[in-house]
Amino acid sequence: METKGRAFKYPDNVDTDVIIPARYLNTSDAKELAKHCMEDIDDTYVSRVQKGDVMVAGWNFGCGSSREHAPLVIKTCGTGCVIAKSFARIFYRNAINIGMPILECETAAEEISDGDEVKVDFDTGVITNITTGKTYKAEPFPPFIQNIIQKGGLLASLKEGK
Repeated sequence: METKGRAFKYPDNVDTDVIIPARYLNTSDAKELAKHCMEDIDDTYVSRVQKGDVMVAGWNFGCGSSREHAPLVIKTCGTGCVIAKSFARIFYRNAINIGMPILECETAAEEISDGDEVKVDFDTGVITNITTGKTYKAEPFPPFIQNIIQKGGLLASLKEGK
């Protein structure tokens, strides 16, 4: 499994209230929520993101509250992957639970620039910056977690297993 798209770069400590501001959490409709993804830090994200694009961030991405809405809106916008130096623990698990591919790779997160074309191979963990020609190696998820992500999340993978 892989994704390929343009990079959107964000700083350290992007919290869940920045990813999806709490003022919009009066609905559980993922498509409605996704209209507000990243608007407090980048009010053009939703209008510019295309299917497969890659979000790149610094340390502690997804810190803050434990809501699953944060990775859900990123995924619903069409974002193909989030690459960060590190993820907040609960965001990390929530991303897997809803089937949002994420990778930790400090060097890639540092060196990929906003607007670069990036390709990510989830099976090998290889991240390729097509713009610069550089490649990076992240630790890929083990097969059972890759299966959860490929099936669209934990619940979908459990339902299919029956």
